[in-house]
Amino acid sequence: MGKIKGRWIAEKFGKKGEKTGWTYIAFSPEQIEELGPGTRQSFRVKGTLNGADLQQVAVLPMGDGHFILPVNADLRRRLGVKTGYEVSGQIEVDKSELRLSSDLLECLEDAPEAKAFFDSLLFSHQRYFSQWIESAKTAPTKSKRIAKAISALERKMPFNEMLREKG
Repeated sequence: MGKIKGRWIAEKFGKKGEKTGWTYIAFSPEQIEELGPGTRQSFRVKGTLNGADLQQVAVLPMGDGHFILPVNADLRRRLGVKTGYEVSGQIEVDKSELRLSSDLLECLEDAPEAKAFFDSLLFSHQRYFSQWIESAKTAPTKSKRIAKAISALERKMPFNEMLREKG
């Protein structure tokens, strides 16, 4: 597994199914081959882009050997980019273990029904809850998010339904 250095342009999808409106950085088949020979599935990378450290950021296949790194609003802020801006740095495959929010896991120990439902979810769905909680900028916001997640999980509510719920 190698590293790649480069300069890329932040692009945005027009009408593209579930990816409509996504901002992304595109990687050529040659760059992906340099990162991980024979790679055809999504994987996670770490590195530095525009001076911002990255860890466990997903890179997704688009077909014909091309891949993209989606750049959500939080990452756009950290990189200081908008569509059309240049992004430069280096990335490599991140083999570190994916971790869930320790605060969420600790609180789930006191809520057996919520924990049972959480444990039944796919790891990727558990990560939605975890990342949402960990992205809170203040301790009070993090506490409110944990409480909301526990309440939703006790009612066997998946992440997307919890977010749409009023209150």
